[in-house]
Amino acid sequence: QVDVAESGGGLVQPGGSLRLSCAASGTIFELSAMGWYRQAPGKQREMVAIINDDRKREFLDSVKGRFTISGDYTKNTVYLQMNSLKPEDTAVYYCYARVRPDWRSSLTEYWGQGTQVTVSS
Repeated sequence: QVDVAESGGGLVQPGGSLRLSCAASGTIFELSAMGWYRQAPGKQREMVAIINDDRKREFLDSVKGRFTISGDYTKNTVYLQMNSLKPEDTAVYYCYARVRPDWRSSLTEYWGQGTQVTVSS
């Protein structure tokens, strides 16, 4: 069993910053990728930032230059630093982890429950 838990959401004014944290815990043989998705009301879930198994980072175009993602794979933890936030960044942010629980298992996707980020004056 693998659990993924986020923290750090909240209300912030436009131009402000927030830092989200996420930790994966449980039986983890291999952590292939870890990152963040978001879903705004009435919209599909979209990838915001992710660190893939080659440690390459990918970002949603609209957050490039404003958001950074970092990880501590020894702690199965990933962080999303969000600067210069805009109202259109308002969404529920979900942590994502792609994990091989044991050496016989295939890679499996796990999701956190989500944390609300609201950017408003």
